[in-house]
Amino acid sequence: MTSVAKVSKVSVALTSAMAELVDEAVASGDYASGSEVIREALREWKLRRTLRLHEQDELRRQWAEGLASGPGRFASLAAIKREARRRLKAAPASAKG
Repeated sequence: MTSVAKVSKVSVALTSAMAELVDEAVASGDYASGSEVIREALREWKLRRTLRLHEQDELRRQWAEGLASGPGRFASLAAIKREARRRLKAAPASAKG
């Protein structure tokens, strides 16, 4: 049994540059219609948005984990910078880029 998705018609205003991109995508044969181009763009947007939300959740989790782990080794930002410079000088030349 196949289900048919309900389709809603929406009017979208695009800049002339964006409309040209849609037209080019259709003219290239990659898409059958402008609607297909827009649907694909929305699927990509939804995927990027979902990934961004997961990344934000992971960052919050790591932040909380860091706070819960107790005080850091360095007393100030200047101390962190000194340590970073020390490590940079100590690194092999090939690791420096």
